[in-house]
Amino acid sequence: MSLAENIERDGRRLRSADSRARIVRAMLDLISQGEVSPGAEPVAARAEVGLRTVFRHFKDMDSLYREMAQVVGTQVRAAAAEPFLAKDAAGKLKEFVERRSRVFETMAPFKRAMEVHRLRTGAFASQSTQMVAELRAILQRELPESLTGDPLKFEALDLLLSFESWSRLRIEQGLSIGRAREVLTAAALRIADGA
Repeated sequence: MSLAENIERDGRRLRSADSRARIVRAMLDLISQGEVSPGAEPVAARAEVGLRTVFRHFKDMDSLYREMAQVVGTQVRAAAAEPFLAKDAAGKLKEFVERRSRVFETMAPFKRAMEVHRLRTGAFASQSTQMVAELRAILQRELPESLTGDPLKFEALDLLLSFESWSRLRIEQGLSIGRAREVLTAAALRIADGA
């Protein structure tokens, strides 16, 4: 293969990778701006590619949603991997609330979009279960045995520090981010203290 052919092939690969990244970015942008279930047409328009290009890179919308879920999951895992500064249970619980509220606020539109898509197509049940398991494992790893060894306290804290609790406070109850954090922190500390 000649140098010119290699350069042309490499150029095609770079353009292809760029198109794929723009398609995923377009999907993320549309969802973050409130589009709960964008179709291929608006994604193609936002990415400034043809509809055929979308389906050349992604065989169907499920595969595009899976790619989006991987991007969001990577961001969530990076935040979850940050070391905890507090050494005591109360301090760690406060850090859990602050960290999870930040992550949940960022991922909320994507989680809702994936849930709508899951209900429509049955996809993503395993990804959701895996994310819950990972968050639960962090809680199990970081909290002291006095909390993890008490099944009632641990299950209550796991529920309280879940995306579903955060979403309920923010959406259904209409609390601000700060007020929702106050509520979760107070409730988590009461559970930990046994009050």
